[in-house]
Amino acid sequence: MIANRIIAFKRVLIVSAVTAMVLSCAKQTSNVSDSDPWKRMELIIKSIPETHFPDKTFNINDFGAVADGKTFNTAAFEKAIKACAQNGGGKVLVPNGKYLTGAIHLQSNVNLHLEDNAEILFSLNPKDYPIVHTSFEGTELMNYSPLIYARNKTNVAITGKGTLNGQADSTNWWIWSGGKDYGWKKGIPSQNDPQNREVLVDMAEKGIPVAERIFGEGRYLRPNFIEFFECNTVLVKDVKVINSPFWILHPIKTNNIIIDGVTVNSHGPNNDGCDPEYSQNVLIKNCTFNTGDDCIAIKAGRDGDGRRVAIASKNIIVQNCKMIDGHGGVVIGSEISAGVNNVFVENCVMDSPNLDRAIRIKTNSKRGGVIENVFVRNLEVGTVKECVLKLNMFYNVYGSQTGNFIPTIRNVSLENINVKNGGKYSVWAEGYKESPVENITLKNVVIHKVDSVYLLKNVKNINFINTYINEKKVEAIKN
Repeated sequence: MIANRIIAFKRVLIVSAVTAMVLSCAKQTSNVSDSDPWKRMELIIKSIPETHFPDKTFNINDFGAVADGKTFNTAAFEKAIKACAQNGGGKVLVPNGKYLTGAIHLQSNVNLHLEDNAEILFSLNPKDYPIVHTSFEGTELMNYSPLIYARNKTNVAITGKGTLNGQADSTNWWIWSGGKDYGWKKGIPSQNDPQNREVLVDMAEKGIPVAERIFGEGRYLRPNFIEFFECNTVLVKDVKVINSPFWILHPIKTNNIIIDGVTVNSHGPNNDGCDPEYSQNVLIKNCTFNTGDDCIAIKAGRDGDGRRVAIASKNIIVQNCKMIDGHGGVVIGSEISAGVNNVFVENCVMDSPNLDRAIRIKTNSKRGGVIENVFVRNLEVGTVKECVLKLNMFYNVYGSQTGNFIPTIRNVSLENINVKNGGKYSVWAEGYKESPVENITLKNVVIHKVDSVYLLKNVKNINFINTYINEKKVEAIKN
């Protein structure tokens, strides 16, 4: 009895000590963040756990895979992954060659590793992608499985210098977008996912449970390429990803993910390169994005569904990346209802006549959301078509986007930025009178060949420090 009380008392002391330590670290981190956000970034990076796998290899060829680009290998992938997981984990090896398959579902402690000349070709038949709990443009649903999918897994990876080829083009997946460039102008009937998108959003606004939002055959919406759903401790390294049906790298409700050295080359509709959503502690580094939509787009749910989930995306770090074609280099939104904070972008190169913007935040009064603490430094920007920095509370697609959820955008800093061709505006910022875009700083920024210095509407406290636009120093603005 006495011994039990002593043990219980010791447990209380241990819990109290751990709690005190956590609170102390939180206070220290907060202080660091207030004084120097880049030190805060370093603390976040150090806190992200890395994947580790046993030194065991499971070659898919040993499970019946055939590398002829024609034989269907879904069963071989499934068997190899299952064997790997059941034996404590390790590497599922994809040797050199071309392997045709349907959906690949990963397990905990599995590293799907592609040799340098390995290429996984994904089936164009939607029936090869079973219906799973997933997401489409910020709204959860039951839909065709992502081409590579992991749900509720820990310690999982995709590595190697091989190629993941979704095989999407204007004759298959992309025609579902309904866009004139992807089907109907060539006489190919569209499956019309814009109409189905609105059906899905309406379901979410009415509070229909996700399990009852069933899409797929007859109600078409394109699947994501690589999706980690409610996972923890994830690595994607070195692979090349091409020709995606839809969003390409999509960690959703996933914490502690490193995306390193990945090359994305995919120019279809909605072909965002990487879309962290409801996710925290995300490190994207040494990657190249050449895309048909945003290169990196940080998300946090759409409208009512985002407010239902209510998980902010935070601690998102982008380092040493190259952005080529795209609607934006690093973008936040528009699916952003749960909010985004603590975003760090540094040491990136952005350059293409087909790159619209360098840094962009987009939301509206249907989305709402609080977007704050975005820090950008050391960018080399060649050409952007529209503007260097765009902060927009009136993003308007898919019809009327006016609602009752006024967004917040505040605390955005750009430092040490050099731009050769700045497009139409250096800064384009529009807020609401009752919710202005607030606390914007450009420090040591040089922008050449831009049509107008800025377009500002309802902006509070914008500061230009040692900033030159079209060879002229920008003077302080009265706010």
